[in-house]
Amino acid sequence: MVDTTSAAAQREAAERFDSHLHALAARGWGGLSPISLALAWVDWSLHLATQPAQAARLAVAAQQRVAEAGLRLLEGTAPASDDPRFAAPAWSTWPWPVLTEAYRAAEDWWQDATTLRGMTPHHRDMTRFFARQWLDMLSPANAGLANPEVLQRTGERLGGNLVDGTLNALDHWREQHGLERLRPLPRPYVPGVDVAVTPGKVVHRNHLVELIQYAPATPTVHAEPVFIVPSWIMKYYILDLSPANSFVRWLVSQGHTVFILSWRNPDEGDALLGLDDYLELGVFDALAAIARLVPGEAVHACGYCLGGTLLSLAAAALARPSRIARAEMLAPLASVSLLAAETDFTEPGEMGVLIDESQVTLLEDMMAERGFLTGPQMAGSFAYLHSRELVWSQRTRELWLGEESAPNDLMAWNADTTRMPAVMHSEYLRRCYLRNEIAEGRFPVEGRPVALSDIHWPMFVVGTEKDHVSPWKSVYKIHRLADTEITFVLTNGGHNAGIVSEPGHANRHYAIATRPADGPWQDPEAWAAAAPRVEGSWWTAWHGWLVAPGRGRRVPARVPAAAAPDAPGANVHVRYAD
Repeated sequence: MVDTTSAAAQREAAERFDSHLHALAARGWGGLSPISLALAWVDWSLHLATQPAQAARLAVAAQQRVAEAGLRLLEGTAPASDDPRFAAPAWSTWPWPVLTEAYRAAEDWWQDATTLRGMTPHHRDMTRFFARQWLDMLSPANAGLANPEVLQRTGERLGGNLVDGTLNALDHWREQHGLERLRPLPRPYVPGVDVAVTPGKVVHRNHLVELIQYAPATPTVHAEPVFIVPSWIMKYYILDLSPANSFVRWLVSQGHTVFILSWRNPDEGDALLGLDDYLELGVFDALAAIARLVPGEAVHACGYCLGGTLLSLAAAALARPSRIARAEMLAPLASVSLLAAETDFTEPGEMGVLIDESQVTLLEDMMAERGFLTGPQMAGSFAYLHSRELVWSQRTRELWLGEESAPNDLMAWNADTTRMPAVMHSEYLRRCYLRNEIAEGRFPVEGRPVALSDIHWPMFVVGTEKDHVSPWKSVYKIHRLADTEITFVLTNGGHNAGIVSEPGHANRHYAIATRPADGPWQDPEAWAAAAPRVEGSWWTAWHGWLVAPGRGRRVPARVPAAAAPDAPGANVHVRYAD
């Protein structure tokens, strides 16, 4: 007779050993699953091997492109490149335009070569993504002294740029090893001093969040307060940067009472925190606190990025017929706004390229070692997704051109990394990315699944044109999931710059249109073609929507308790040497 208890213990011991082994090996693979990469390569290579006509076509196309490049090299003709890597005037002199044109032709060829019939969509996206990564690394812009811009700078400075580049490299190495830089950087942007300086108080705190209420800037305020849920993978002050581009400060200046969550940066003791904890301690407990502070008023709830995903779950739970526990103690909602927030993860953009069963399992093994995903690991993933700008172009500027990165408030915020508890991050990846439980009405809140179709409050949803984290067409899918009135905005810019888009910022525009409750479906391309385009910042459109007729009642300004700790609070200052 088999001892099932002993067999289970042996299996658990084997899994622990393998998990530890995988975590060690992951360091050598940069946190990427070699199995995922191998499966994608095999899928591509086998389909290429079994499609001889396609392979022959690609071979002929490659030969034609080489011949065209050679002919242009002899003739000395090539079209000007619109690639920002080759924008400097030095790239316009012969033979560089020919080489950059050949490089662009190689990019186009690989785009074509990685699109083969029969490949799974995920493997197709992976092979295309990693082909682009290799090409970005092999770009002529990364060729050191063979880069004409570097060559020109070296001549102009008699090699001084190479000396500065060497010092930059040495300072980077010293920073990575906990040593002081040889050349100190300008004073960084410090939360509470340079950024996150809008006056306010920490009016509520629990184990996971601090709730900040901002001081009023007008004698009277709009009766319904604004409650902002930022993403837990970022410090909240992305929405309260320098005074000139602070979303929070602008809202306060328009007469809004603003509350915002500041998430705790978790440590080893928080490894077992899950998404239900983030809902309860983050959203529901904050709404209960707001109900005590501003009794009798409904709240305009707004979520940014993953904070919007979390808020959509909370709103669906609050709207369903069988409400959550202690619902009567929470501030009621007046509206729901989602900023660059996904609720359907079937087309998650470039983040989805790196997420599959094997990759998530490897991440779980890495997190099991310490109980969380470190800030540098998360920052490394985003840098890898945008290696052209965040790795290769930056290295060329710093190491070969001898330039130091000029810090700004957004860069300082981006470097202020946060951690994620192991259980929560695993749940998020599996339930959202792998199983798409929110869109399919299977995500449980307090043990019962919720459906976004239950949401009946009006919604204001913002997507950004160049968002690689939450592609706007993915954000737009909220139209299929919620039956309520939805005002959708598509603004130019990316995931961060498109949201932090203060009035007066040059070259800003957006398109906006409202679909009534239970209105017909319109695909995103048709929506974009029909929606009116407006010059300026979407912030003003949102403010107008918040104070639309019937929602513009004014009351005396609400001043947070003087005895409460000052914003930005303690959570934003917590950093770890990961």
